[in-house]
Amino acid sequence: MRIETPYGPAWAAVNEMGGLTRFHFGDPLPSPGGDCRHVAQQVAEYFRGERLEFDLALAPQGTPFQKRVWQELVRIPIGTTISYGELARRVGQPGAARAVGRANATNPIWLIVPCHRVIGSNGKLTGYAGGVDLKDKLLGWERQIAPRTEQEPDSGMDSLFPAG
Repeated sequence: MRIETPYGPAWAAVNEMGGLTRFHFGDPLPSPGGDCRHVAQQVAEYFRGERLEFDLALAPQGTPFQKRVWQELVRIPIGTTISYGELARRVGQPGAARAVGRANATNPIWLIVPCHRVIGSNGKLTGYAGGVDLKDKLLGWERQIAPRTEQEPDSGMDSLFPAG
């Protein structure tokens, strides 16, 4: 399903159980059809500044390691960034920044699983499948709408992805 955003079209796909399997900006990818209106609604709320966290059933396909990395991504508060090294530490693999970077790059659910919030250890923006310019715009938007607090909110997403 095509979803209009301030940064161009995005595309979403859900599985037969209604779990979001893909979300990305740019050109469409072949995917099974499904009702993605709930995804479109939450994305619209996010871009209006009305939603800081997504409340969607997620069903990305990946290895257990990839899913562990993706699950950690949703814990990064809106408006903040962490390095690949910090992400590696958070998933219990402190020496695996490159592997974590690869898992981050294969995230099939952009924005909702916020891979754009991971930056280089030098503080510079690094690769993003949608382009570094889009990454910069998304981070800028999130800094505008993020609550001004020092406390990290609990996303309540400890069991985000089903096992297997």
